[in-house]
Amino acid sequence: MSTGRFRSGGRDKCRLHMVTWNVATAEPPEDITSLLQLDIQPPTDLYVIGLQEVNATPVRFISDLIAEDSWSHVFMDTLAPRGFVKVTSVRMQGLLLLVFAKQIHLPFIRNIQTTYTRTGIFGYWGNKGGVSVRFSFYGHMVCFLNCHLAAHMNYSLQRVDEFEYILEAQDFDLYDTPQIRDHKVVFWFGDLNFRIADHGLHFLRSSINSGRLNLLWNKDQLIMMKKKEPFLQEFEEGPLDFKPTYKFDRNSDTYDTSGKKRKPAWTDRILWRIKPKTLPSEDDEEEKASTSTVDGQDEFPILVTQDKYTSDMSYGVSDHKPVIATFSLDLRKCFDTPLVHVSPVGVWSADQDALLTYTIQEDFMSSTWDWIGLYKVGFKSAADYETFVWVREDDLPEINEVIQRSVEKDEIPLLGGRYVLGYYSTNMQSIIGLSASFQILESKRAVMEGLVPEDINGFNK
Repeated sequence: MSTGRFRSGGRDKCRLHMVTWNVATAEPPEDITSLLQLDIQPPTDLYVIGLQEVNATPVRFISDLIAEDSWSHVFMDTLAPRGFVKVTSVRMQGLLLLVFAKQIHLPFIRNIQTTYTRTGIFGYWGNKGGVSVRFSFYGHMVCFLNCHLAAHMNYSLQRVDEFEYILEAQDFDLYDTPQIRDHKVVFWFGDLNFRIADHGLHFLRSSINSGRLNLLWNKDQLIMMKKKEPFLQEFEEGPLDFKPTYKFDRNSDTYDTSGKKRKPAWTDRILWRIKPKTLPSEDDEEEKASTSTVDGQDEFPILVTQDKYTSDMSYGVSDHKPVIATFSLDLRKCFDTPLVHVSPVGVWSADQDALLTYTIQEDFMSSTWDWIGLYKVGFKSAADYETFVWVREDDLPEINEVIQRSVEKDEIPLLGGRYVLGYYSTNMQSIIGLSASFQILESKRAVMEGLVPEDINGFNK
């Protein structure tokens, strides 16, 4: 997204692409281009990916704590070359939630927090439950909640109870949004495990094969429970115009042919909630709970429009098919100036120490644990730096004070290339200032050490 398209002061659209997929402990496919719809126009600004049943055996999970899991790697490796950076992630055994943003948005994604709630097996191993990420996006408080709820046809009420428990149990260390429902926009998604009640297997399959999916909607357990539960009515969902995404024979488009012959179901869902103007009273059932603004005087309302809600039948590694939803977030930015301005000074190469400057442009809770990273263009996450320097330690900076730091030449890449500098706030858990990209020159040491051919009179030696 260009800065011109996301106008300051005016209203404009941010494009959000969401995926939920129960991957059934499978390894990721080699190509996820279709899943992410990478070439769609207008281009995406945010990717939010929620996975369930990522391989979580004890040995595997411990190894994933040391290094990124294979699913995170395939998403980062695919998105980083296109200018997307992993903002954050949260993992609770088989549940994984990943958030990526176009690099241009990073300084405006602030106050990132993650949390999780266990519900399965008395909450002990975390095979069921919810993981969430919340952050401020240009001043708008948003929350993403990826859930894996109780399985089986007869546990519809338990699924609702689990979801309500997660909503009440999860809290954040922020005064204005201490709980999930305090956020301006909440996205609830995952393997919610709601089934299609009453209908027999033959009727289900014939309705699906003939494309008459609407015959199944009134027996979908989530749609049925929404009619009974006021708090569920606050969540909106697009029409289920795609085939049920569970349960398939692996590597096929054929529904379960095993001895169990599980009935097809829309277990995998994506819903959203906009914070009501006022909390709906129990005796006012006519009141529409979900509205487009937080209150009547909201100077910065946010509108959510679902552009697409579908599944991708081309992936067969799991017995679930992934579900995709794309949204337009029509919003007005509460601010458009980074908290910190950071810039390289002069020529950079590994032949000499380099200088950078940073300036605090607006007061925030800075820390002597903040640091400035040197990132190669196309970096994957805040941790994917080439080197870093700590900010000034002796005293806190004044607003608009220009502070200079040096980077030792031994820390600068020998081969050069295009780089950016990023100021990382420890308290906000995010990059809150980015320089323009700049060129680091190839060093003379690189030629001397034989890392690049020496150029003599236009010819490589």
